Amino acid sequence: MFDLSNNLQFSVHGGADSAGGFAGAVADFLSFIENLLALSPGEMFANVMPGIAGLDNLHPLFVHFPIALLSLFFLLDLLGSIANKIEWRKTASWFLYSGAIFAAMTVAAGLIAADSVAHGGDVHQIMENHEHLGIAVLLLAVTLSGWRLLAKNQISGGANTLYLIFAAILAGLLLFTADLGGLMVYGYGVGVKPVAELNKAAAALHEHGEQTEIHEQNQATESPTSPTEHHHNHMH
Repeated sequence: MFDLSNNLQFSVHGGADSAGGFAGAVADFLSFIENLLALSPGEMFANVMPGIAGLDNLHPLFVHFPIALLSLFFLLDLLGSIANKIEWRKTASWFLYSGAIFAAMTVAAGLIAADSVAHGGDVHQIMENHEHLGIAVLLLAVTLSGWRLLAKNQISGGANTLYLIFAAILAGLLLFTADLGGLMVYGYGVGVKPVAELNKAAAALHEHGEQTEIHEQNQATESPTSPTEHHHNHMH
């Protein structure tokens, strides 16, 4: 392999050490690229994107997109309606369509993750509610998208008021869905590997403690008669 660090040298005049500053940063970068090229594609991706490579599922990768896109849709559509800005509402349409697509991807990834991510009984109901709200967000986003496409962005009067009410419901559901997702991760550590390892260790210790308690109870039950009791029984 061509050794970039040996064939491309930098000299920094006026400095006591040529390893620092811009030249040092470039040399470190070239060294990183050289080491990267020596890896397999999988190892290369893990070095460049360690966070994504460490994911057990793709749900966390998609979840932020529908939150951002659908929130922007509601705010921009509401302001466009109030200010009578048609261009704002047209832009809001693209946020809605994109948000619906990412919502579908997020829900699909979430349904897969629900069957693969380890979680305790305390968080199961939270996960179920999160799942149902996510599906509701998807259905409402698709419905609003279809309504907008069929109306060719010409929604006005009472229909527009009803449309904005449904958009506000969508934003509210989105907020509660995101809140439950945050609760699972930051409150219960769902999908966080160190927490999962701690839970496994705690379960193992709990099981070991129960086995030890049962063993001690068995020993107490099967223990021989004390010498005093033996002597008393013998005299009788």
